[in-house]
Amino acid sequence: MRYDGVIFDMDSTLVDSLPAIVRVWTRFAERYGLTADDLFGHFGRSTAAIVARLVDEGRRAEALAWISEQELVDQGGVVALPGAAEALRAAGPRRAVATSATRPMAYARLAAAGLPTPAVLITASDVARAKPDPQIFLAAAAGLGVAPESCLVAEDAPNGLRAARAAGMSTVAVTTTHTAEELAPLADLVVPDLSHIGLRFDGARVELTVRR
Repeated sequence: MRYDGVIFDMDSTLVDSLPAIVRVWTRFAERYGLTADDLFGHFGRSTAAIVARLVDEGRRAEALAWISEQELVDQGGVVALPGAAEALRAAGPRRAVATSATRPMAYARLAAAGLPTPAVLITASDVARAKPDPQIFLAAAAGLGVAPESCLVAEDAPNGLRAARAAGMSTVAVTTTHTAEELAPLADLVVPDLSHIGLRFDGARVELTVRR
């Protein structure tokens, strides 16, 4: 399988930021009178989209400013996931990151994990519509200068996989936040993490192989 571009989600695909995310959103829930059930099912959505769904309109601006600041300063325990550094390196100039995080957050988390920031980085700060809308992946393909249907997307969340499919892209799902059974209907390939795939840029395209 060969592709003109490889687009990586960030949180829980390249970067293990789950401890920091849980800490921050637990404080958010306590502050705004929400429950764990209220937060369930929002993986892959932007912070702004989550706040818009959970907080009354009169408090949304304050809530978004609060959670954005908390997310930015709390990078404790953020590390690269297995295979992430190798996958980014191997994809060479045909790599991009498309994340529901804001641009400042993307820079902070990639740096905390010791991962390079690719030349093509599309964030929630750059698009009007968040995943599961395909806009973020279409923007990443445009940044790479390749056709959407020639791209492979690596994702962990159903919303991200839906967005990639809507963009006409192939998908590989990692089971870092959801089970293989949940992800399989939405993905072309499901693996535990990126260490289970191999990428190789041959000067023209990126070849994908599966490691068992």
